[in-house]
Parts: sequence; structure tokens; C-alpha cells
Amino acid sequence: MWYKVDIKKLVIWLIPMELRKPYRIAYLFSLTKPISDILYIWQQMRSDNIYKLEHNGQVCYLRKALNDRFDPQKRRIIIVGAQRYKEQYIYTKGEKKPKYLGTMYLRRSTDFGDNGVDFLVLVPAELLDENNYEMKALIDYYKLASKR
Repeated sequence: MWYKVDIKKLVIWLIPMELRKPYRIAYLFSLTKPISDILYIWQQMRSDNIYKLEHNGQVCYLRKALNDRFDPQKRRIIIVGAQRYKEQYIYTKGEKKPKYLGTMYLRRSTDFGDNGVDFLVLVPAELLDENNYEMKALIDYYKLASKR
């Protein structure tokens, strides 16, 4: 490919045969070192940009990007819909309905439907402590503008 340039080979190829001495080649390598460094940085940035372009706001790609970045070994980060639990309604006295509630668990308001959130990212606690802001930035980068 046009972007895969071996600077050292190119330097050697451009030197005439009678001038190819080890000290001259080493000197020319030292002169072309900044160009090699810039080429390396550019190639890394190119691969990062291609990775970003391969992923979008779909759940499978977002989950893959999060797991690739924060949990590459165990891949425990998952994305679920916002309505995880069904709401239980407590009746008032005026409605004259049975008062037995059964077993109820207290949940956050974000665990129920139409709570202002479209999806939830479930992350193990040990990953969330150190990468909270970076993870939020990555989610904001990939998610659609209409999603919350």
C-alpha cells in the first residue's frame, strides 16, 4: 500500500552503490529518524480513525468498543434496554383494591420504563472506579444524538 513506507529501505535504495558505506548509511538513518517518527504517528492515528469508522451507535458495536477498550479479557460490559423491571402499582384506599403487595424490591427510578433513559450500560464495579469519565466520553462519542 502507498502508506506503508519503509524509510530505512528507501534510504538504502536511493544511495548509489559505490557510496553505500556503513557510516554513511547510519548517518542518513539518523537524518531520517524524525520522518520515521512522524510516519509511525500517522500510521497509528490512521488505524485509530479506521477503528472509529468501523463502529457506530448500534448496540453490538458500542458493546464491542467498550469491551475492547476497558475489559478486553473478560468482556463483561453489556448494554440493556432501559426498562429492566416491571413497575408494581400500589393502590390507594379510594380505589378499594386488595392491599397485599407480596414481595417487593426497592429499585431506582431509572430501572423502570419511560424514565428519560433509552439504554443502560452495565459495568462491573472494579472497571467503573478508574475509568468513569473516559467510559462516558466513549459512550457519548458512539451513541446516536437522539438516544439518552
